[in-house]
Amino acid sequence: MGRFDTERKEMIAFLESKGINDPQVLASMGKVERQLFVDPAFVSRAYEDSALPIGHEQTISQPYTVAFMTQALAPKRGDKVLEVGTGSGYQAAVLAAMGCRVFTIERHLGLLANARKIFDKQNLRIASKGGDGTVGWNEFAPFDGIIVTAGAPDIPEALKLQLAEGGRLVIPVGDREVQKVVILKRMGDTFLTEESFGFKFVPLVGKNGWS
Repeated sequence: MGRFDTERKEMIAFLESKGINDPQVLASMGKVERQLFVDPAFVSRAYEDSALPIGHEQTISQPYTVAFMTQALAPKRGDKVLEVGTGSGYQAAVLAAMGCRVFTIERHLGLLANARKIFDKQNLRIASKGGDGTVGWNEFAPFDGIIVTAGAPDIPEALKLQLAEGGRLVIPVGDREVQKVVILKRMGDTFLTEESFGFKFVPLVGKNGWS
């Protein structure tokens, strides 16, 4: 048994107790080694349900938030998914473990360099670039799913337009203190909307986010 196998099993049991029931989400989070994505100073806390600092005033989201947003995205194997805000790389790795083709954008180049090192070591084929994620990644659009891992003041129009028919966009929206997670599903030119409350993310900075 690996050093963190027990902690990972306990994390999955906790997620199930909180209502995460998508077997693919649970399986991928049971497989991805979260300790590889946290700051070395916090490795012993890797499987706690808490956000942990990763530098550049950014955090790795708590496991429940990652699970909730991934379950809301409802990706299928082979789906093309855009992640806005690579951060530690953990969310992208979870999506890759589900069989998605992952594209991820990060504005902090130091974080992106760290995430790329982990992707390479883990043989994860994830397309990544530095830049403003609020404008999306038009050359690879449309996407079956778009997941935003920072809180936005509004939903960027550019991201809505890069969704495929039937695609889903999962994004935290609110002020700088507290956000609701909005789930949009594209049906032609209209968007069906669901909302869940009580989340806290770092701010989404960019042309279509916070300045």
